[in-house]
Amino acid sequence: MSHPNPTSNPHRGRPVEILLVEDNPGDIRLVQEVFKSGRIANHLHVVTDGEQAMTFLRQEGPYAGMARPDIILLDLNLPRRNGREVLSDIKNDPELCVIPVVVLTSSQTEQDILRAYQLHASCYLTKPVDLQGFFNVMDSLQDFWLTWVKLPPLEA
Repeated sequence: MSHPNPTSNPHRGRPVEILLVEDNPGDIRLVQEVFKSGRIANHLHVVTDGEQAMTFLRQEGPYAGMARPDIILLDLNLPRRNGREVLSDIKNDPELCVIPVVVLTSSQTEQDILRAYQLHASCYLTKPVDLQGFFNVMDSLQDFWLTWVKLPPLEA
């Protein structure tokens, strides 16, 4: 089986725009490390709370003119506006609802998993507690979502 070119986005010929919504500095560094590997050309944008996420997505204030993300990696436990509220806002907004949202969180509760899918999350991943497990999950996410999945166009 042949694999797509691992250094570019096979869907658009441009880097993939990724928005990471995460408040844990350690997890931010780990995600940055994985996406810095160069396997997939990308621009990783990071915001640390739910209010910033919505400001970024609506391209307001300091985020005016930023590219709309192709995919969102969303933690559930965020300050100012939790991930469930952000997910609900995204999926209820006609301009944002087509963006795939990958919930990437430490919560393993059935209630959080069910609620995320009820709010139309594209998938739900639990962050492994060990470093190698985290890298494995992120590599799998990168391989699947950024190599094989056809993402919607930025301007829907």
